[in-house]
Amino acid sequence: MEFLNKLIFAVYPYIALTVFLVGCWIRYDHEQYTWKTDSTQLLSTANMVLASNFFHIGILAIFAGHFAGLVLPHGLWLAFGVSDMQHQWLAISAGTVFGIMCLIGGVILWLRRMFNPRVRAGSRYSDIFILSWLMVTLLFGLSTIPVSVGHANHGNPEVMLALSQWVQSILTLSPRPELLDGVDGVFKFHMFLGMTVFLLFPFTRLVHALTAPFNYLGRSYQVVRMKRRA
Repeated sequence: MEFLNKLIFAVYPYIALTVFLVGCWIRYDHEQYTWKTDSTQLLSTANMVLASNFFHIGILAIFAGHFAGLVLPHGLWLAFGVSDMQHQWLAISAGTVFGIMCLIGGVILWLRRMFNPRVRAGSRYSDIFILSWLMVTLLFGLSTIPVSVGHANHGNPEVMLALSQWVQSILTLSPRPELLDGVDGVFKFHMFLGMTVFLLFPFTRLVHALTAPFNYLGRSYQVVRMKRRA
């Protein structure tokens, strides 16, 4: 069991991150034509406004929340006047709201890909697989919320702090898997699923998230001239 714990939480993170970085670089360098969203909105627009907005807002907020909660130094939160318990309740509240948003949007998108004949015909197996994986990862993430609430009700932020310290130990190349010894199994499985998302990332349509067209907001107006009939 100790060997498996070290393999998953001391070795596997670096495998996932290496595949993520090298895989994305190779794909962008050699297969730029495949670096796209492969949108199927032209095939069917039903429920797309709700589903797409809920899914993307939810997943981006979840990613930002994980970064803020796990990557930013503990001392920085304290410097901002946020105590450990306030931090934990903030994570629980934001995770619940944006997690449910992402779940609603994701389920609609998944059903659309599975049961809309036109969309299914225009989908690759990798599209269905990665969306399914994201949904399972999200469900286990939401499953951690009742556990976190139980910890918070007992005034215990230790699991949250342990998770943050473990992430920071990975990023500083000094992995400490022993930090997770007292962490509930549902957190560990969610973490494994989340790390695997990075492993799968370069081989799916998720790569489009790295080149989001933010310059679109400040672009010049497109000039359109109509040809008048004589």
